[in-house]
Amino acid sequence: MRLALATTEAMMTFDDLDPRPQRGAALAALGREDLDLYSVEELTERIAALEAEIARDRAAIAAKSAKKSAADALFNFGQ
Repeated sequence: MRLALATTEAMMTFDDLDPRPQRGAALAALGREDLDLYSVEELTERIAALEAEIARDRAAIAAKSAKKSAADALFNFGQ
């Protein structure tokens, strides 16, 4: 349920007051998780999900590298 507080300037929800998760917190939590609780099938599914996340990370790296290369070419850095 989302509750909203009306003000004359803007709408603010209680969700806006929640602290944002720390960057890297999910990755740290993965490393602390007890894998003995998972079945072989669940571990296989977990690996597939993690491999999909790795592919997403690699795509983000490639996109950022392409943007940097384009910016470097535009501004003639390194020449």
